[in-house]
Amino acid sequence: MTTQHGEIPSPECKTVDKPWGREEWLVVGERIVMKRLVVHAGERLSLQYHELKEEAWLITRGRAKVRYDETEGEIGEGKVVYIAPNTVHRIEAIEEVEILEVSTPELTDVVRVEDDYRRN
Repeated sequence: MTTQHGEIPSPECKTVDKPWGREEWLVVGERIVMKRLVVHAGERLSLQYHELKEEAWLITRGRAKVRYDETEGEIGEGKVVYIAPNTVHRIEAIEEVEILEVSTPELTDVVRVEDDYRRN
């Protein structure tokens, strides 16, 4: 990304609609990705894991139920969840939830174990 003198780089945000809500791709760099996820109340992401990708979630609004390997619990605003490779995980919105996700750039590294929307 090139800028003129005095400009602060601000990439265009890409919005990706999902059956559970949406992702806003805020930054896609060589070594880091930042997304804002909005999950509608009652919806959930697939039960999944990543072989290489690491990610961290900051809950910025709402409450959700999280599955983290064999553990389940409720989280809310201000809570952070770190997901190491090969950790089976899922988030389900109790009420509409907004998540700031920071991850490594392996965007296609998703192994779905279970999916409500019949995606592979």
